[in-house]
Amino acid sequence: MYKFLITKTAQKIYFVLVTMLIIGTFVVFLQPNTVANSNPTISIESAIQSIVANNYSVVATNGVTPDVAVVPVPLVAVPAQKVLRVLTWAGGEIIFPRRGHPQNIELEYLQRFADENNLKIEKIRVKKFVDLIPMLLNGKGDLIAANLTKTRDRAKLISFTDPYLLTKEFLVMGSQSQNLNSGNDLNGREIVIQRGKSYESTALGLQKIYPKLKIRLVDSAVSHEALYDKLASGEYDITIQDKNLIQSASAYRDDIKISLQASATRYLGWGVAPSNKKLLIELNQFLKEQNLVAKIKKKSKYRNKTQWQKIQESRTVRFVLRNNLSSYYIWRGELLGFHYELAKRFAKEHKLRYEIIVAPNNVALLDYLLEDKADIALGFLTPTAQRRDKGIAFSRPYHYASELVIAHKDHPEISSAVDLANSNIYIRPSSSYWESAVELKKTVKNINLIGVPESQETESIIDKVGRKEYEMTIADSHIVDIEMTFRDDIQSLMALGAPKSQSWAVASGNNKLLEKSNAFIRKHYKGLFYNVIYNKYFKNQKRLDTHYKDYVRQNNSGVLSPYDDIVKQYASQYDFDWRLLVSQMHQESRFNPNAKSMAGAKGLFQLMPRTAKELGILNVHIPKQGIKAGVLYMNWVRERMRKDEVKDNQLIWFTLASYNAGAGHVRDAMRLAKQKGWRDDVWFGHVEKAMLLLSQSKYAAKARYGYVRGQEPVHYIREIKRRFETYDNIFRKERFTSN
Repeated sequence: MYKFLITKTAQKIYFVLVTMLIIGTFVVFLQPNTVANSNPTISIESAIQSIVANNYSVVATNGVTPDVAVVPVPLVAVPAQKVLRVLTWAGGEIIFPRRGHPQNIELEYLQRFADENNLKIEKIRVKKFVDLIPMLLNGKGDLIAANLTKTRDRAKLISFTDPYLLTKEFLVMGSQSQNLNSGNDLNGREIVIQRGKSYESTALGLQKIYPKLKIRLVDSAVSHEALYDKLASGEYDITIQDKNLIQSASAYRDDIKISLQASATRYLGWGVAPSNKKLLIELNQFLKEQNLVAKIKKKSKYRNKTQWQKIQESRTVRFVLRNNLSSYYIWRGELLGFHYELAKRFAKEHKLRYEIIVAPNNVALLDYLLEDKADIALGFLTPTAQRRDKGIAFSRPYHYASELVIAHKDHPEISSAVDLANSNIYIRPSSSYWESAVELKKTVKNINLIGVPESQETESIIDKVGRKEYEMTIADSHIVDIEMTFRDDIQSLMALGAPKSQSWAVASGNNKLLEKSNAFIRKHYKGLFYNVIYNKYFKNQKRLDTHYKDYVRQNNSGVLSPYDDIVKQYASQYDFDWRLLVSQMHQESRFNPNAKSMAGAKGLFQLMPRTAKELGILNVHIPKQGIKAGVLYMNWVRERMRKDEVKDNQLIWFTLASYNAGAGHVRDAMRLAKQKGWRDDVWFGHVEKAMLLLSQSKYAAKARYGYVRGQEPVHYIREIKRRFETYDNIFRKERFTSN
């Protein structure tokens, strides 16, 4: 439980002392003839192990060349990491943000606070919003982080931090509902509110002005998305939502609309128990130090401000990205992407908030800069004369990539560019690939350049090449690396020249912003942070073939994996077929307990560290803990799918899909399947078809959770099913032989 914080000064002194101790130890080890047992061949590693094993410390005596006395004194103890218990609302699930501040911005700020103060965050998901404050006051948590609006009634019960965000409340209704032209039109209408939300007091205030307005309170466990669905269907008339929430929803839903403003500016902050004054002071100090306290904008005294001055004044930098696997996406509830992580780091280092704006197509990516809808565009952009003439300025390079000609794996190999004659190459006209292809066409006759819609991502074009719908395309080498991690139906025929530089983009004339961008790139390019996130997203993950041999040792004893007994134990406890879990474990990790994915998932069942912690598992690399975590999570996912009224004979496939891609993407696919006239409660041949469509931008743009590489969960389930059927046959054969 959070009671006090170690001050930053104390932390610095502590780490200096520990560092001095470590350095002193190594210096002494490097002196000649200083080992206590007088053995000149003992290694430094052995000596260190001896010291650690015996709790010894090294003490130097007087003299020019000190001798060493090894005495049994305790090593400096590392202070235990304290836990900060954060109460969150289960109905406020993170969606894929396309516009404005990410919905999880407050949790990101809290993580930053925790990192600075050596705290570990423990998230406690509360089913009903109305229970958040009582749980805080009863000591079940240390603070509330739930898009919590400060109201008079709440301020009488709990303390609020300074606001991290300002917002306004708006009336929201289904797109087919009758418009509200003025407040008087509320008479005779009905507002539906979740019990315990601040919107309830707003609705009561409106009812005093418009007495014929009806108010219906629903259970506080009803999520925002469930409200939107009922508004769209006409079951509910009107609701009230914060602007930051409805902006995110309206970016992917066209079946709801924003109507009249319902409140003045509202303050969103963290809720703290009145008795926990120390925590309140520390949180407010953090918000001030990080320049994160939200304030109402005042009219500027200066008319002609630079873009960087505007950013500093608003304390917000706006990044425009594309929703794809190499830039920005959501996976298993985590917001991920190479450019997303760069954007977050840039904002953090400049003590700014950040907004993520998703461009609907690749042309809009740069147009948003010219229209002042965004400050910086990130998207592996190659500087070209055409783009500069358009009014775009480019930073120093932050990445280099070779442009590769991609064809189906069955296409004959080529010896030179001349062999590309009479080929059809499919490319977006706005991309730098088009210019490269035009240059290629000057030397190779009869190449046909075919333009594809600007909304098509390079990954989608490659997918069509893999399915033989397109003959060829051109793509950057790092994108091809990602694709070839997941598929084996394409090949690279040749590279078009030397690697090309790629840059950040800003509108021309924003020199200070460009200067800041260049400084950031100069600091990080090829440095530790850059290399870690680049390897995370773009380095091929080698198949774990060395561990595959354990799997193929299936014999008459019926052994399927090295961990059958452990799997059977937990499968029986949670009512799963153990052979299906073994099949899933093979698909996840090839039975390697130390497996780690590019996104950071670990262990035999490839769980994200955060998920494992929430399940109470400390080390997923230990096989028993890793398997327990996987089965616990499968059980939790299965219960969520049951709430979506999935039939029992389909439940396992929807559970596996949710385990792999996230329940949000599966629900998007179910909704899309229904729109297409397919069954939304059958996986094979129905929802799986919709899942494949969600990798196309025209469908992803209208999905709550955005882009998903649909081929991955579809392949994942089919492989698990195929292997499970093989296991089933093995056991049938074994039983037949025994009989």
